[in-house]
Amino acid sequence: MSDFYEVLGVGRDADEATLKKAYRRLAMEYHPDRNNGEKEAEARFKEVTEAYEVLRDPQKRAVYDRYGEAGLKGGAGQAYGFHTFDLSEALNIFMRDFGGGGGGGVFGGFEELFGGARRAHHAERQGNDLRAAVNLTLEEVAKGAKKTLKYKVLVRCETCGGSGAKPGTTAKICQTCGGSGEVRRAQRSIFGQFLSVSPCPTCAGEGHVIEEPCPICRGDGRTRTDRTVAVDVPPGVSSANYITLRGQGHAGPRGGSAGDLVVMLEVEEDERFERHEDDLVYDLQLSFSQAALGAEVVVPTPYGDEKLKVPQGTQAGTVLKLRHRGLPHLGSGSKGNLHVRIGIWTPERLTPEMEKLFAELARHEGEPPAGRAARSFWNRMKDALGA
Repeated sequence: MSDFYEVLGVGRDADEATLKKAYRRLAMEYHPDRNNGEKEAEARFKEVTEAYEVLRDPQKRAVYDRYGEAGLKGGAGQAYGFHTFDLSEALNIFMRDFGGGGGGGVFGGFEELFGGARRAHHAERQGNDLRAAVNLTLEEVAKGAKKTLKYKVLVRCETCGGSGAKPGTTAKICQTCGGSGEVRRAQRSIFGQFLSVSPCPTCAGEGHVIEEPCPICRGDGRTRTDRTVAVDVPPGVSSANYITLRGQGHAGPRGGSAGDLVVMLEVEEDERFERHEDDLVYDLQLSFSQAALGAEVVVPTPYGDEKLKVPQGTQAGTVLKLRHRGLPHLGSGSKGNLHVRIGIWTPERLTPEMEKLFAELARHEGEPPAGRAARSFWNRMKDALGA
């Protein structure tokens, strides 16, 4: 977290004039128009503008001096409307203080600062993002999957190359804004002159207008088509996860860059299992004789059937564990466990022979052990899942 005073290169006792002079020098150095839109310079431009905007305001500066940037982002920051600036806001602040025009004043006008050059600030119109859903089975979650996704998307028009202009013609510089994509309006009040910058209403901020539109895309620079993409789904995902495919969304109008394709993952419920993050729970019903005598049974897992040895004298509610037969942990090679929850089923209808056998058994089985039911089933499950 940068110190705002260090960002501007001033002391903590700097007055308003010193702050403004330091900001002007740094803003001029890192202004996007002087750095051909270079991203690092743009980030520095926003950083020095943020620092200046806080320190020039006595109330915000007092909060910052006492609590730092964290104080501005907390309750006090909400009171003063503090937030991280985007490029448009940073440019508007710069224009507010140094865009008075006409070369007058201590620092001169905007045109003087840039040698009279008129360059466009307008942002490229990026295409919209797309959302699409992919359904996954639990087996695909366990092992990972390659899915094929088909969708409709706007792509750059091949006839006009995305320009939107009829082949053989070109777009003309907007006469309203002179190609800057912006219009500036100066207003005077008792507090001084305020300058507002907004997108040009004639060209919608693009700086040029198309007089002869492309007959195929009708000036939009895009046509609709079907697209097929492969989606690699890593093991261990859930319905809370999504995958972003950069540049696979709609193309931007008239040559703008493409948006993204956001693939929403939807994991189908598997009736055999309960999912607890990476662990799974499977309910296994045993007969009374299997639980009493012990047995070797087959249980399903996301990786295929597995044999499980049930100890002699197993009680209802016992949880047995198959290690590493749960789901992978997303982003690592580890796996959860499969917990087998034991239930005992009782025959609803008895044949005369079964009644005779159970009556004989009743004479020998005795009383249930005291305290066996003291701990609830859910406590035992909690222990099993936390083990």
